[in-house]
Amino acid sequence: MNVEPVTKVEKLFEWIDEMALAIQKHKDITYLEALAETGENLLDLEIKQLLPFEEKKKLEQQLKEEIPKEVQKEDVRKSFQLAVIKGMKEAVQPHHAMTPDAVALFIGYLAQKLTAQKDTLTVLDPAVGSANLLSAVLNQLSQTVVGYGVEVDETLLHIAYVLSELQEHHVELFHQDSIEELAVPPVDVVVSDLPIGYYPKDDVAESFQLKAETNRSYVHYLMIEKTLQHVKDGGFLLLLIPNTMFEMDGNDRLQKYIKEHAFTLGLLQLPASMFTSEQFGKSIWMLQKKGEGVKQPNQALLAELPSFSRYEALLDMTKQIDKWLKDQGFAK
Repeated sequence: MNVEPVTKVEKLFEWIDEMALAIQKHKDITYLEALAETGENLLDLEIKQLLPFEEKKKLEQQLKEEIPKEVQKEDVRKSFQLAVIKGMKEAVQPHHAMTPDAVALFIGYLAQKLTAQKDTLTVLDPAVGSANLLSAVLNQLSQTVVGYGVEVDETLLHIAYVLSELQEHHVELFHQDSIEELAVPPVDVVVSDLPIGYYPKDDVAESFQLKAETNRSYVHYLMIEKTLQHVKDGGFLLLLIPNTMFEMDGNDRLQKYIKEHAFTLGLLQLPASMFTSEQFGKSIWMLQKKGEGVKQPNQALLAELPSFSRYEALLDMTKQIDKWLKDQGFAK
């Protein structure tokens, strides 16, 4: 027995999915590529692809009559997130992965708290993917914000473009390798679910302080170094990192580099229940770049977050974090 969609998110996802499947079938492209074209159709409120007459007519009618007229930015993001996750199951590229929704929202909450005293902001995700994390953060910021996203995968960048446009975010996107080239101005905040692994371009890594002394360099070490250079003095980095990162080769040099250029504000370990195995566990690493008037916190915020499904425990944790931020002078 089929159950009719009951929320705007479900209704929008149903249309997005049906549209993407139709484009995928008739253009013989991947679901993710079809999803990007679907986003453009939704953006322009018309179907541009050559589809069978009856199928196109049905989808156009749904677009004009059934898609909720007042769709909130978060509804758009969540609808596309569901579709992107579906597409990533089809894809075989190892970098096709998405930051869990609850984590993206929590990073947005931290960004909002840390920057509460600023009226304007610039935010960068150097591995933006489909822009789910960047969108979740921008949706929680009340300031005038310009976002920047960098991505090597053209299909994901296309999705990032339509998702940003549909949510009416001012986002500039760059199709490039953010380690080799980062053509963005200095920013106030960096958010990123860091890609983990080895960086293939040894000649590019050669100019980095955190390059490997032997063999290939870690892409996540290089990205930390690169983004720290692109954060304004006093700016913040909110990075999703593996719990094993501080046990990796070269960790001593990473720690030394961080101490020279930034302060660790906190390390928040995500609930173990979010991961299939302890070895895949992750944490949110909060950094502030050194600069005039920037002080090391009296005590770094070290905590293990409760399950995001345990509302009362999570509420208690956010109260503790709010108090810590206020004690450090971040909150108004």
